[in-house]
Amino acid sequence: MWHETRCGSVCIGTGHETRCGSVCQGEKCMKFSLCMIVKNEEAVLNRCLESMASAMDEIIIVDTGSTDATKKIATAYTDQIYDFAWTGNFAEARNYAASKATGDYIYTADADEYLEPEELQKLLQLKKVLLPEVEIVQMLYCTPPELSTVYNFAEEYRPKLYKRLRSFTWIDPIHETLRLEPVVFDSEIRIQHRPSPGHAKRDLEALAAAADREKLLSDKLRHMYAMELYRCGDASDFNRAKGFFQRVMEDPDSGQDALREAICVLARGYRLEGDVSHFLAYALRDAVTAPTSELCCELGAYFEECGDLAEAAMWYQNALSETESILDARTGNEIPTRALERF
Repeated sequence: MWHETRCGSVCIGTGHETRCGSVCQGEKCMKFSLCMIVKNEEAVLNRCLESMASAMDEIIIVDTGSTDATKKIATAYTDQIYDFAWTGNFAEARNYAASKATGDYIYTADADEYLEPEELQKLLQLKKVLLPEVEIVQMLYCTPPELSTVYNFAEEYRPKLYKRLRSFTWIDPIHETLRLEPVVFDSEIRIQHRPSPGHAKRDLEALAAAADREKLLSDKLRHMYAMELYRCGDASDFNRAKGFFQRVMEDPDSGQDALREAICVLARGYRLEGDVSHFLAYALRDAVTAPTSELCCELGAYFEECGDLAEAAMWYQNALSETESILDARTGNEIPTRALERF
């Protein structure tokens, strides 16, 4: 359904005007609902909201337990601020926020992201021309690699804007069936993501807690858990993860990717705790099958610690030029390059 909106309209809260508002001048625009879950985001929330509020018809903030000025900052933009008792499940919190939305489309954002002015203009233009058939709009999520996040790339497409209510249509001229796949539009809108230094550790703790609760995780979460461990995990984190990744190794349904990731995690964990026999058992298992840059770096580090620099150099060189990374792109370039410079 199309909505008529006017430039400069504002959302009226309880006793104050908020800064969310539509910007279409007599044109037919879809109504956008910004939905966010936040906790202690006073340092970045204003930047986020200020960068995109003018494109939103309503702003919904779900707070999961802030003890700083997060909620006070949010009141400058909306009166739709809700408390949500944290359950350890981000999806539950996001679903709760979405349940409060009334717009045609829901835009989901984190407090540590924002739109540059030119990207905001792209979003405003999209709002004017978005076809109702489109169910998901993907945008480019841009995270500078130097911020030491788990992502092995500078940008990727992510679903950021999606239809609140989905309608189904029939397809195929004969033996017709309902179309289940959503209509997805890949836009050119770029979202800047600037995670805080504690972002990775927070995510690692959430993944570890999920692994503690569940016997196995989805392929996506298992992969993210392994990547977070490699990026920011310490010996205690690897020790906590040991039982989970051993279950992955024992699961008859584990595919090749899952097994290779588990071997990487277990080998590194055993090296960090000084269990040489188990470390070598896993590391060499990788080396004689489908070697990875991660395990070549682990073997390089092991032999370097033992004082065998020639053997260490060989493994670092293998990491640099003979193998590919599966968890941490740095193990295929930055880490072995720096190691070889030490010799």
